[in-house]
Amino acid sequence: MSRRFVDLSIFLENDVLSDPPPLAPKITYQTHQETLPEFMHLLPGTQAEDYPDGEAAAAEWVTLTTHSGTHLDAPYHFHSTMDAKSGEPRPSITIDQVPLEWCFQPGVKLDFRHLPDGHVVSAAEVEAELDRIGVELQPLNIVVVNTRAGLRYGHNDYIHAGCGMGYEATMYLLERGVRLTGTDAWSWDAPFSYTAQKIAATGDKSLIWEGHKAGRDIGYSHLEKLHNLESLPSHGFYISCFPHKVRAASAGWTRAVAIFDEGLFCKVP
Repeated sequence: MSRRFVDLSIFLENDVLSDPPPLAPKITYQTHQETLPEFMHLLPGTQAEDYPDGEAAAAEWVTLTTHSGTHLDAPYHFHSTMDAKSGEPRPSITIDQVPLEWCFQPGVKLDFRHLPDGHVVSAAEVEAELDRIGVELQPLNIVVVNTRAGLRYGHNDYIHAGCGMGYEATMYLLERGVRLTGTDAWSWDAPFSYTAQKIAATGDKSLIWEGHKAGRDIGYSHLEKLHNLESLPSHGFYISCFPHKVRAASAGWTRAVAIFDEGLFCKVP
């Protein structure tokens, strides 16, 4: 049986800026020799020479947020309540409550790399792209958006790159049963730098985080800071993106992977 895996995740690292500087992760590396005092404390009576080649264990200390690196946002991140469209809003679920079945489903890729930075994708543009690739969405499909930001990862303009998904575009997906989406940009919405300009010019406060805030009406999760989406076809693969189980948190880190296996999985129609 032939199986292929495509890594859709960025690195968690010190030297490539994938967040605004105040939010950037910080990793401190400990060598095998540097942890010897810790081991000798945990194993009283041992000396450095008791350890093979004088080495204990390599380890790292990491300071980060649950939104560092490639991660899955829970509905709780977007708003305190969700599913208002049902007529009975309920408390938003946290990352440890996100249904696991959301996180392993057939993937669909929308290619919006041609759209300019800051563009807000409409429902009509989503529908046109689905028509172009010949895909009819099925409930629980994981829909990922390939933007120009994917190729700007590792550059100083990354957080300002790519288009964003607006309220109508997001609701178009959610109303068809999609519950997990993703983007290779820093945010599911358009970059804040462009949103701020539009609000200043129009005074329209409804533009604030409009894609995220669709979760108030229909609860959903999305992946941010995906990578390598340009290597994917439009469909015919599964996405696996189980989040770390952080108690009552708004997000969890994930190693998002696309899986191609014609012998095991059926292709999306």
